[in-house]
Amino acid sequence: MSTPNKQPKKELSKALKLFYGVGDCGFTLMTNVESYFFNFFLTNLAQFGLGTVTLITTISSAVDACLSWMYGAVLNSIKPKKWGRYRSWLILLPWLVPFLFAFQFLKIGDGVLSVVIIIVATIASHVVWNFPYVANVSMIAIAGQTPDDRAQLSSTRAAWANFSKVIFSYVGPPLAAVFAGIIGETSQYGATAFVLGWVMAALYFAHFKMFDGYEEVDMEAVKDRSKDTTKTSGMDLVRALLQNPPLIILLISDLAKWMFNFVVSGVAVYYFTYVAKNAGMLATYILISNILCVIGSYLAKNMAKKFSTRKTTIGIFLLMAVVLIIANFTYTNVTLVMILMSLAQFGYGVAYACTPALYADTIVYSEWKTGKNATGWISGLQNVPLKVGVMFRGIIISACLAVANFDPSIEAAAATVELQKGICLAFMVIPACALIVAALLLAFGFRITKEKVEQYQAEIAARQ
Repeated sequence: MSTPNKQPKKELSKALKLFYGVGDCGFTLMTNVESYFFNFFLTNLAQFGLGTVTLITTISSAVDACLSWMYGAVLNSIKPKKWGRYRSWLILLPWLVPFLFAFQFLKIGDGVLSVVIIIVATIASHVVWNFPYVANVSMIAIAGQTPDDRAQLSSTRAAWANFSKVIFSYVGPPLAAVFAGIIGETSQYGATAFVLGWVMAALYFAHFKMFDGYEEVDMEAVKDRSKDTTKTSGMDLVRALLQNPPLIILLISDLAKWMFNFVVSGVAVYYFTYVAKNAGMLATYILISNILCVIGSYLAKNMAKKFSTRKTTIGIFLLMAVVLIIANFTYTNVTLVMILMSLAQFGYGVAYACTPALYADTIVYSEWKTGKNATGWISGLQNVPLKVGVMFRGIIISACLAVANFDPSIEAAAATVELQKGICLAFMVIPACALIVAALLLAFGFRITKEKVEQYQAEIAARQ
């Protein structure tokens, strides 16, 4: 009988240490089109009413969130492909994304048809890109053999992902402006999404090449699913979640990080248009805030080494909340707000780098507790708070604008104090409250320490 084609355990290559994350750079570069401009496209360019905008964003994000748990489960349970259970997906699907993503920003016809096309395109593009996204994150646990390796990969990935926002400040709005002059304002973001979707696909292919030789490939399992000894059953996946209280706490608290990212990004254009009354400042804000975000991601590894990943995450959540609250009280001082919100983005960079390491700890805990490796499943569950955060973005922004009596036809110079405070409610106050709750949950509910992880790994190795 054939045995699995096992690759020798490899140390992290120089390419991985330096460039793992370029795929995430491309992915975030692409999705920033949605983060910064989707709501604005719906209200100001497609000129849908707030009720229709809420319908579009809620349905698409709710379906996306409901599906978010399945990607890791599928990867963990189906027959592996020829390049490995996870690595294969870095090349199989990304090339489809540009075509689907572009339709999310196109208004085709009027009435129900245009709404349906946007909703379907949003859901379909997210489904297609989530499989490679989850596979990419799973490779951290596959290639990283030690906590230091995993921390290295997580930190490098975070730095590249957040660096994409700096790139986006130079590329995104100018590229959209170029397309606005060529094909019209209404379709400018569709063309931008298409081009940046191809950038993502190319850089995920770079990850595919970098991970060559790091994932064991059982060729018998590739040919015959019944011979796959690494697959997990439905009950295995249920146990990996329900017998893992730290994972449940982490999933709930991680929602605050994503809410901050998506809500703040989505409402920024409204703040600079109607509060600062200078929409041109948005590009400057994106640049400054995301430079600090990259710095935060880069420094996160050192902070975690000194204080522990858990303590760093808790502390940074609380500091972000304080900064946001101060920004709300000084919302008319645009320069100060830009500085404070950029500092909050520094904190987001730290949290973005730390949380994958916390999930990696719960993967080790799960295998120690249940005896089954559920890497793909737990890595995929990181998608749940992310997708719920996207859903909350649409709900929170639309609700705050509705409460403030937003009217897209109003001139920026005529913006009322009521409208400005409603924008700041979404921009600062709600994310701050979410971060405080998350910090408390982690402080009292997530008790996995580095010492415990090392103990769990030693016991797992002894069993094997």
